[in-house]
Amino acid sequence: QVQLVESGGGLVQPGGSLRLSCAASGRTFSNYAMGWFRQAPGKEREFVAAITWSGSSTYYADSVKGRFTISRDNAKNTVYLQMNSLKPEDTAVYYCAATWWPYNSGSNLGSPSEYPYWGQGTQVTVSS
Repeated sequence: QVQLVESGGGLVQPGGSLRLSCAASGRTFSNYAMGWFRQAPGKEREFVAAITWSGSSTYYADSVKGRFTISRDNAKNTVYLQMNSLKPEDTAVYYCAATWWPYNSGSNLGSPSEYPYWGQGTQVTVSS
């Protein structure tokens, strides 16, 4: 089992920044690819970003490319999502997810069904 705990959400004005963190425990973190997803009210959960175990490959949804950056620190068992130039449409609950994937690429990592482990989510609200 892998336990995931997100933090760092909150209320921010349009154009502002937030950094989300996801702390993992339970298994060897470095064997897992990590993803961030989000879900707005009345909408399906959607892919935001993913990173392979080594950090050598990252993937982003078109809607966040150039604004968000995913990174990880395997020594701290933590994955991050730096969010810049935030827009009201970024408002959602953000979820961290993990899947055992000891490879350096993964076109499948954008699908929620690939991830068996999920955190409880953290709310991000972008509003003036």
